[in-house]
Amino acid sequence: MLAPHAVGLATTSLAAPAVAAAADLLAARSQMAITLGFHIVLACLGVAFPALMLIAEWRGRRGHDPDALLLAQRWSKVVAVTFAVGAVSGTVLSFEMGLLWPGLIGRFGSAFGIPFALEGIAFFLEAIFVAIYLYGWRRLGWRAHLLSGVPIALAGLVGTFSVVTANAWMNEPAGFTLGADGQVTSVQPLGVLFNDATGYEVVHMFLAAYMVTGFLVASVYAVSLLRGHRDHYTRLGFALAFSVAVIATPLQIAVGDVAARAVRDQQPAKFAAMELISVTGSHQPETIGGVLANGRVVGGVAIPDVASLLSGFSPDTVIAGLNAVPPDQRPPADVVHLAWNAMVGIGTLLLIPAVWFVLAWWRRRELPSSAWFLRLAGVAGLAAVVAMEAGWVVTEVGRQPWLVYGLLRTSDAVTHAPGIVVSLVLTTALYLVLGATTVVVISGMARRWQRGSVADGDVPYGPREAAAR
Repeated sequence: MLAPHAVGLATTSLAAPAVAAAADLLAARSQMAITLGFHIVLACLGVAFPALMLIAEWRGRRGHDPDALLLAQRWSKVVAVTFAVGAVSGTVLSFEMGLLWPGLIGRFGSAFGIPFALEGIAFFLEAIFVAIYLYGWRRLGWRAHLLSGVPIALAGLVGTFSVVTANAWMNEPAGFTLGADGQVTSVQPLGVLFNDATGYEVVHMFLAAYMVTGFLVASVYAVSLLRGHRDHYTRLGFALAFSVAVIATPLQIAVGDVAARAVRDQQPAKFAAMELISVTGSHQPETIGGVLANGRVVGGVAIPDVASLLSGFSPDTVIAGLNAVPPDQRPPADVVHLAWNAMVGIGTLLLIPAVWFVLAWWRRRELPSSAWFLRLAGVAGLAAVVAMEAGWVVTEVGRQPWLVYGLLRTSDAVTHAPGIVVSLVLTTALYLVLGATTVVVISGMARRWQRGSVADGDVPYGPREAAAR
């Protein structure tokens, strides 16, 4: 029999690795959260900004509108900057997948890697055509130049499809067979790419990209309009970007409704956390705000029957609660629920400036002139980014404790190598510098454009001889 002090030593020695493992897991998850949170904004811009750029050029060419052409040219330079920054953050992300989560790559890499192979092809195609488009402004015929921008937009769509498909696969793993030893023995690429979650996740992300980009770009011109710049160039920049966001917003709300019901069926624990439902049953309320304490909802506003009504079109719809899930398989409900509230709440509120814009255009064929509308439009860009980030929190945190749903726990996939905390600090510093540099560069470009002191060249900081000739 061990002496009391020996028991204490034994307990400490056994607990220390567990504490260290928990700290490493938290550091690894935090690093991935920072990387994804940074990169996802650039991914949205990569999907939708080239489309905005092409719309502006098309309008300029067909309508002989020099302001539209100037917008397209300047937007193409911003596309180049965000593409370069996205290449850096995307590269870091790809290394993190292997370095931080060897359990995922080692066991499921032959299936999980398929979407990323497709994403790599799309990335290189996008890089090639970004260069052609930038240097072709005064070197290609206008039709050839406009067509050279189409692959940029398409490559952005394909790249985002690939990454979102990989995430969908983690939520609904499919397209492979597990051997008796738990390892992947055969892979069906189409089954991996088009799993049960691919459809709604991809469409939801595409529409989010157009909402974020449209509102974000329009917010810049809304601030300029508030400051008294009412020229055609500023009004056109606002109208083009805001129109894209206006179209995407109601579609996004409809797709989000479909996606929520799919999550209810495929990942009931995540859905219970989203709606903060602790006990299985019908007539479930829609809870706005609030947290769980000892299995009971504390705070918040509960609207009777609405969760069941929205979920199954009847208040009698039964929704599984967290009590139907083993305690060690429940996601952190408070985080998921509050993020869900933020995403849905902000997305719904963004309908206000969208409807305002549509009504003003329908009645008078002109932009709303109210300062309050422009203030709403000015904050809509940041609000859309917050809603999109909250949506990713719901997706990723709501799947916990699973990295691959039902097959691989996050704690079992994390690396056991030392130095994860150091990696977290360095990665955070990198993104702080990268984000600040991006803002400084784009802001500097915008200031020069406003002053008109520097002629628009072919590329952001390239030779301008062609423009001079």
